[in-house]
Amino acid sequence: MPKKRTNPKTSQVKSSSQIRIIGGTWRSRKLPVLEHEGLRPTGDRMRETLFNWIAPWLPGANCLDLFAGTGALGLEALSRGARHTQFIERSAKVAGQLASNLHTLDVESLTASLANTDALGWLSRPATEKFDIVFIDPPFAADLWQNAIDLLQQNNWLAEDSMIYLEAPKNHILELPHEWAPHREKINGDVRCILCHFGDRD
Repeated sequence: MPKKRTNPKTSQVKSSSQIRIIGGTWRSRKLPVLEHEGLRPTGDRMRETLFNWIAPWLPGANCLDLFAGTGALGLEALSRGARHTQFIERSAKVAGQLASNLHTLDVESLTASLANTDALGWLSRPATEKFDIVFIDPPFAADLWQNAIDLLQQNNWLAEDSMIYLEAPKNHILELPHEWAPHREKINGDVRCILCHFGDRD
C-alpha cells in the first residue's frame, strides 16, 4: 500500500464551498472543499439514494473511494458504519484538503487511509486487500471509468459479494465484466448512476 501521506496540519488551503454529511455519526457536519477543475461532489439527493441502496452492505465494510476528490462518498460511508475507507486522490491540493477534513473529524488511522497518488497506478498492482464497496466517480473529462473497471477486476481488488458504484455521463457506454451484475440505476440530469453487484451472473 502506498505510504505517501499528506500532513493535515500543513496542507490546509483556502476553500470557498462545502459538502454536508447527510447521515450517521457526523450527520449535518459541513466540511470545506476546494474549487478545483474536475471536482464534482456527488449531490446530497443522489448520495442519500446511493446510501439507501447500499445500506445492507455498509456496516463493517472495507471501502475504496477512487478519484476521491472531496471524499464525500467515503466520508459518508464512514459516518454510516463502514469499518475503513481507503481514499485515493491524485491532486496534492485536493488531497491536502481531504486530509485536513479527516483531521477535523478526528478520524483514526485505522479507520481511514489517504494516498496522494494516481488511482490507476495504485490499482495496477496485484491486490493487497479486498474491498466490499468501491466508489468510481472520476473527473468526467478524463474518461477513466473503463480502465478503473478493468484493473479492479484483473487485479482481484473486489471481495466476494461486493458492490461497485459508478457515476458517468448519461450516454457514456461502460463495458462491465461478466461478474458485475447491475443492481440499481438512476439518471440524475446528465449523469448516470449505476450500482453493480460483484458475483457470477450464471
